[in-house]
Amino acid sequence: MLTKERVMFRNNVKILGNGDTTLILAHGFGCNQNMWQYLVPRLKDTYTLVLFDYVGSGDSLKSDFNEVRYSTLDGYARDVIEVCEALELTDAVFVGHSVSSNIGLLAAAQAPERITRQVMVCPSPCFLNMPPDYFGGFEKADLDALIDLMESSHTGWAEYLAPIVVGEEGTEDLVGELSESFCSTDPTVAKTFAVATFFSDYRYLLPISEHPTLILQSEDDKLASVAVGEFVHQLMPNSQLCVMPTKGHCIHMTHPDAVAEQVIRWLNKAA
Repeated sequence: MLTKERVMFRNNVKILGNGDTTLILAHGFGCNQNMWQYLVPRLKDTYTLVLFDYVGSGDSLKSDFNEVRYSTLDGYARDVIEVCEALELTDAVFVGHSVSSNIGLLAAAQAPERITRQVMVCPSPCFLNMPPDYFGGFEKADLDALIDLMESSHTGWAEYLAPIVVGEEGTEDLVGELSESFCSTDPTVAKTFAVATFFSDYRYLLPISEHPTLILQSEDDKLASVAVGEFVHQLMPNSQLCVMPTKGHCIHMTHPDAVAEQVIRWLNKAA
């Protein structure tokens, strides 16, 4: 078992606040823990916040990146579990953006005593269209083209994807911040995480995930439509869906006040 010090260093773990309830804030593909900087001030006075970077992202120990381990989301879920073990967390709330919603499902399934509740911010259990019953929003050819762009132009894919992810209501500064995060990720890491994110299918986890879950869905999201959020809600037996009057996939960055309000209200209701 890895030591606490090793895990804290490897995943660049930071702890803020000192509330009785612990929230684990997990960033999405191509991002890092800094993407939570707009939400943190609204939560840290009430909750204990655990921030971290997945191996290969942000200021994590990039030498620990292993293509085999991180070729599927299970490797990232192991990161989460090891952080929980190092901090001896129990009854934590996992707040995951985008693909981290799936990572949270995997981690909670393997360590249910450590993660007992979950907040999904713009989740998608599968980005691929699977007709006739499921439409994740993308054809395989679309995602293949994105991977090809990542291989041919590391800057080009970042500049293309960032404004789509942030959405129409995002500022130029937010688009630039996300694009810079994309560009700063090692190309091998970025491609490996992208394939694990966009070509995976975790719909099977939804009906067996019985922990209380809040789904925050943007009403205009180019990566995860309202129909996807409704699909997640319908299959998760103990979930609550909140469709936000927002545009974009990064509502924790563009609308932190609204997101914080919904999270706090839901946690207070559960308490």
